[in-house]
Amino acid sequence: MLYWLSEFSENLRIFRYLTFRSAGAALTAMTLVIFLGPWVVRALKKFSFVAPLRLQGLVADEELDLSKAKTPSMGGLLIIFAILVSTLLWAPLNNALVLLFIGNMLAYCAIGFYDDYNKVLYKNKDVDGGISAKAKLLLQFAVAGGSVYFITIIPGLNNYTQDLMVPFFKHPVIANAPIWIMIIFSSVVVVGASNAVNLTDGLDGLATGNMLIAAGTYVVFAYLSGNVIYSGYLNIPYIEGAGEVCVFGAAIMGACLGFLWHNCYPASMFMGDTGSLALGGSIGLIAVLVKQEVTLIIVGGVFVMETLSVVIQTSYFKYTRKKYGEGRRVFLMAPIHHHFQKKGWTETQVVIRFWILGIIFAGIGLATLKIR
Repeated sequence: MLYWLSEFSENLRIFRYLTFRSAGAALTAMTLVIFLGPWVVRALKKFSFVAPLRLQGLVADEELDLSKAKTPSMGGLLIIFAILVSTLLWAPLNNALVLLFIGNMLAYCAIGFYDDYNKVLYKNKDVDGGISAKAKLLLQFAVAGGSVYFITIIPGLNNYTQDLMVPFFKHPVIANAPIWIMIIFSSVVVVGASNAVNLTDGLDGLATGNMLIAAGTYVVFAYLSGNVIYSGYLNIPYIEGAGEVCVFGAAIMGACLGFLWHNCYPASMFMGDTGSLALGGSIGLIAVLVKQEVTLIIVGGVFVMETLSVVIQTSYFKYTRKKYGEGRRVFLMAPIHHHFQKKGWTETQVVIRFWILGIIFAGIGLATLKIR
């Protein structure tokens, strides 16, 4: 919206600059979340939007768990609101990609909100609340598939949508793959990212901080991919209009930074599925757009660790129960951040150390731009 001010006066041409508008979006989102946070916390408590205990069964954190029993969930509504307002304010609304990313985020937010609401309604984290896990996953794939398909039909983008880029390689390892295969693959990336962030959201500030790091990394990817000079120099696909996604990504960064103000230990509210599914789905879609889907495994290394720990734990437990009649575990508890709590790490230690890992993974991901 503010972008159009530059058309009325040369004195306002600063609103044409992508870097200025991205910084403005980040600052706006952060400010909104910080200052609206206390009001949102009171409102969530008023309506008893308190999710079931996240650490049930974790003996070492029993007292901490009880202390969080009254902490409101669904704070993701504030994050999504701030991202939406900031993006609408600082990005040109005639950019199809901007509208696509807003729509994708809101759709995932709606899925997460419905899931959170039913958890609150039934006061049980294991109750589906009218929607099964399979139905929830189907909805996620429907949204992801629609968003990815939209990218494939935008003029100027379809030259790259059928290519598969892999880190450390200059050229696509697979070129001109059947479009339906790439839509399925890209949808898996988006849904996988969405659920990975959701699984990571188990400790105060853990998912928020790592999302801030990942978003910052993909803002860089989007900026370089949207610049014909930089993309040519780095041998990455030039994606016309991708630069404007920087504004959206910067808004995510600002919203997450502001949310950390309220979500750091001890958290005054949690983002819930409302925020985690939407944020993960957004990062996944950015990765698809800039053809850095595989790189997301590196950049989102913490999210991958969390997801794999759950998959390994669940699979091994089922296998041993079937073979020996009693389920056995690889980790003391999954996701893996709870394993380290069982080992004696404090919640703050786990979160800060996982942030450090997130920064290291992000640095490796950015390094792939030059090491080719």
